[in-house]
Amino acid sequence: MTDKNNDKQDQQSEQLSRALFDARKVFIVGEIDKEIALKTCATLHAMAHVSDDPITIILSSPGGHVESGDMIHDTIKFIKPNVRILASGWAASAGALIYVAAEKKNRFSTPNTRFLLHQPSGGVVGDATNIDIQAKQIVIMRSRLNQIFADATGQKIEKIEADMDRDYWMSAKEAKDYGLVNKIIDSEADMK
Repeated sequence: MTDKNNDKQDQQSEQLSRALFDARKVFIVGEIDKEIALKTCATLHAMAHVSDDPITIILSSPGGHVESGDMIHDTIKFIKPNVRILASGWAASAGALIYVAAEKKNRFSTPNTRFLLHQPSGGVVGDATNIDIQAKQIVIMRSRLNQIFADATGQKIEKIEADMDRDYWMSAKEAKDYGLVNKIIDSEADMK
């Protein structure tokens, strides 16, 4: 009985994946890591290969590994199709980095979504020389992320630096006022 249940679940999962691919929708849900980055980027490249039609990403993430977020961010900018992003639930940290990869006109949010910007953090370990190297890399990363968010929101770099010095939470409305979100929507029909 278990093998039949597993086969049925596998079939349902495959049907769902095919339906989402055909609908040109990608879900990014949960912590951003190398597995999520690989799956997302591979799907985006495959969709771009098939057609130049727009792609919609539905994002709900607490963040995670910055370089995995960078991979998704850069892929969204790299492929030819326009990518629309709908934040639902939350777009925090590396999730916010992914979110701002879409052109501002293509950034949407559901009304109850929360956004979090903050500076990168890392577990710096090792001998003094390696700790110094890692600390310098975090400073470089922070500067790069600050510029990405300044460019994406239209905020001055000094404001981004000050806001991202600590956890900076925003409601959907606050994120819209900040320049992060283009449009808060209640319906898929509003994604225009």
